[in-house]
Amino acid sequence: MNKYLVLLLIGATGVAQAQSICTYPWYQSIDKILHTTDGQGHGPDIGSDEWKSVIEFKLGVRDGVNVPERSSDQWCQYIDQHINEMKPTGGSSGKSSTAVNVRPGPSYDCAKVKPGAIEAMICEDKSLSALDRNLSEVYASARIKADNEHPPRLKAEQRGWIKGRDDCWRSDDVDACLRMEYQRRIAELQARYRLVPETGPVYYECEDSPASEFAVIFFKTDPPTLIAERGDSVSLMYQQRSGSGVKYLGRNETLWEHQAETIITWGYGEPELHCKRKP
Repeated sequence: MNKYLVLLLIGATGVAQAQSICTYPWYQSIDKILHTTDGQGHGPDIGSDEWKSVIEFKLGVRDGVNVPERSSDQWCQYIDQHINEMKPTGGSSGKSSTAVNVRPGPSYDCAKVKPGAIEAMICEDKSLSALDRNLSEVYASARIKADNEHPPRLKAEQRGWIKGRDDCWRSDDVDACLRMEYQRRIAELQARYRLVPETGPVYYECEDSPASEFAVIFFKTDPPTLIAERGDSVSLMYQQRSGSGVKYLGRNETLWEHQAETIITWGYGEPELHCKRKP
């Protein structure tokens, strides 16, 4: 056997055993197992940071707190360990296959979370785990868009969001709190980094004053969102349930389209502005 062969799948029930890692042949062997391309040459360059991000996602560990830096040898060892823990699935002929069963859990390693913690609760719930994986994928797409962002804020904001998510233990309905946190964060990233279809900008003139003009872009997220701008101020708002019309709520702003009129509140304690769409 070639001494540079990295991964050997032994029999129908064998496990992946690494002989040499962090080499291009090792990257190739991992790619043959997890399939990052579509078979037509479309996909990330093997061994690149984007490729490693896809590998992490395929294994369900992307953005996990214990995932080493992708440029380090420890990253290769970490991925190799996860591959070794997964058994190849045998075909009907009894021969071994390079397909593996990717873990259905969240994007982080459930074996390393503290029992009773919010992360443990997510591990135990399939739908919450699916939301976590979805957020991980959306976050990875946002990171690409935020590559030239100055100052860089996405990573810091994500850490802040995780702390806020973990505060759901204070809620009377922890499960509902977690679902809302995930859905809103996913929608926020999709809107802010333009990852979903959008409509607009739509312009509103308020109180018959050109100085009170808003530019609004609507996004097809779940829940639906909008980003409104007035001068140098920007607000992200989420669609809320409303008895009539369509209402969006931000931190201290609201936009309510009711019948032929739009009512906008811009800032804490500020009066309502009566607006209309500009043709």
